[in-house]
Amino acid sequence: MKRILLTGVAISALAGAANAACPGITVADMQGVAPGAFPQQYELSTYEANAGCTLEFSANPDIAAMNARIQGNPDLPPLADRLPSEPLVVTPYEAIGTYGGTLDIMSNATEAGTSDMMSIRHVNLLRYSDDLQTIVPNVAKGWEWNEDFTQLTFFLRKGHKWSDGQPFGARDVKFWYDNLATDTNIREKPKDYVLVGGETMDLVVIDEQTIQFNLPSPKPGLLSHFANHYAQGFQPMHLLGQYHPDVVGLETADANAKAIGFETGYDVIGAYWGASDWMDTPTPMLANPDKVAGMPYAAHPTLESHIVIAETTEGRHFVANPYFFMVDTAGNQLPYISEQDELFVSETEVRLLKLVNAEVDYKTQALNLDDVPLLLENQEKGNFTIDIKPQIRTGTFAFNVTSEDLAKRDLFGNLKFRQAMSVAINRDEINEVAFFGLGTPNQYVPFSPQPSFLTDDMLQHYAQFDQDLANSLLDEIGMVDIDGDGLREMSNGEALVLNLQFATQGISSKLVELVGQSWKDVGVNAVVKEVTTDEYRSAQSANQLDVTMYLKGMPLAVILGNSELFTPPFENYFGMRTAMLWSEYIDSKGASGVKPPEWVDTMGADILAFQSAIAGTDESNALGAKLVQAMVDNLLFIGTVKSAAPVYHSNKLINFPQFQTASYSYYWSYPYRGPQWSLSE
Repeated sequence: MKRILLTGVAISALAGAANAACPGITVADMQGVAPGAFPQQYELSTYEANAGCTLEFSANPDIAAMNARIQGNPDLPPLADRLPSEPLVVTPYEAIGTYGGTLDIMSNATEAGTSDMMSIRHVNLLRYSDDLQTIVPNVAKGWEWNEDFTQLTFFLRKGHKWSDGQPFGARDVKFWYDNLATDTNIREKPKDYVLVGGETMDLVVIDEQTIQFNLPSPKPGLLSHFANHYAQGFQPMHLLGQYHPDVVGLETADANAKAIGFETGYDVIGAYWGASDWMDTPTPMLANPDKVAGMPYAAHPTLESHIVIAETTEGRHFVANPYFFMVDTAGNQLPYISEQDELFVSETEVRLLKLVNAEVDYKTQALNLDDVPLLLENQEKGNFTIDIKPQIRTGTFAFNVTSEDLAKRDLFGNLKFRQAMSVAINRDEINEVAFFGLGTPNQYVPFSPQPSFLTDDMLQHYAQFDQDLANSLLDEIGMVDIDGDGLREMSNGEALVLNLQFATQGISSKLVELVGQSWKDVGVNAVVKEVTTDEYRSAQSANQLDVTMYLKGMPLAVILGNSELFTPPFENYFGMRTAMLWSEYIDSKGASGVKPPEWVDTMGADILAFQSAIAGTDESNALGAKLVQAMVDNLLFIGTVKSAAPVYHSNKLINFPQFQTASYSYYWSYPYRGPQWSLSE
């Protein structure tokens, strides 16, 4: 059976629609208008038909002035020439918003703690609705699968434009895939999520509004990837293609680059896009400030609700995208909020002080329950609200089984050591002391929430608090207290000190301290030290940490499109990694690094088979259970407590809903429709 999700009705069906002004409905007051095919949004033709009206469009009165601040943008044409002929009609939560204002946001650094900010303006081909279950149109207005999930076709919006007014279409999707995401001159190893079974896809441009993904094997979860992931499935070919040898030829690409002060076309692509697909990669304003004046744009054009116009080491500033493709139910072009200001603050205490002083309008990322008492104490005075929401990920620890210290590598690679360290942790105490009893003690299992194939036995595997068992296992592997100081030495007689370096962006400080104390209680010395997020990530990637620690876990829907939790180093640079030398061995095809054990290879094959199966079938469930069993049996990762976290938002924010979760997994605020947020006076 064909699976089709293509929304809207023919324009001719509207011939009899009344010419009345549209009612400006909200989620709170639908005024009798029937919902569309997807929650809280319509295609234009559907909305006009359901409401019996003709939508008349209007724009932010300051949009021309904002456009003038975007380097490279031409003078602003009329709104009718900026909106797609098929705009996405968004139903605001509470009220038709008012234009203006600046949303104040705080991140940790240029590329640390920034996704919270990015998620507000983010767009991708699709989006998860705020129920975190329903995939809805976004940049794409619809999609179609073939019967065996080996061909996925997206239908784009006619007349959609980039933030500089240039046409956006299917060629921008193909350019992203063929010339950036899978070009080994730009990225030596393509990311897992752009591959299917480790192989590339074939993208075919059917026409300007239709792009077809042809998969080498089934991967139903590919759809979910384009609904939750930060990596956007498109890039501006009209800009970057000028510098790509495969698009214009090597000689022309390099000549174009030299004309703006670069040596090669790839250098220009690196300046605009980099080898990273993160939206926070420094723009030429920061990375090449001496060359910005000669470049076509200070930042490459975007489809997001806001575009960056200024960037320093202290922060970034954004203005509304004059060509943004969404409107509200009264015909107002979104976003309502004119500008966004992002401040970089690396110190945890300073960030908290700014939140207490109400200098920030919204924050979720890098906040922990540790921070809640102080924030609650000041929310009335600061006119902000703290919502405590469940997290999807679990605070998790991993011993570096490929440590450069061979004695540590041998110890950390011993399963009995990892079992001992797991049962030494008093998860119930952690829940009460660090998380006010709001969490759930459990072992690390990659899937969260719990799918049907995941059993309670898996969740509690070696997760009981049992110091006697921990001591017995440590004795058994030859870790004893030789010098009588109460701390165990390794079996070779050398002292062992576990350096627990952590970043508050990734894990609670109280959690780390309590785990460190639990390990000391069974004679394993641990020293806790807070570092910046950048320091943590650099040390982790350089294989320099004894123990890695971060929140970890993904929903089933995400894992169906992304296998990184099951293949070394078991997450990307921005998450929790371990076994870096296993990854090096796989990437180098055995030329360097450390050969992983057989169970790791088996798990890598199983996750690809799992992604090819239809979720919920017996085949899928059996593979899912096998994957989780392999993970818990080997305890490469040790889970502690899945907790809750605060969502901070100013009471000046209108159309700000209750979040389902305070988690990255669905890309922070992306399901909650940041472009329809509005600021009151």
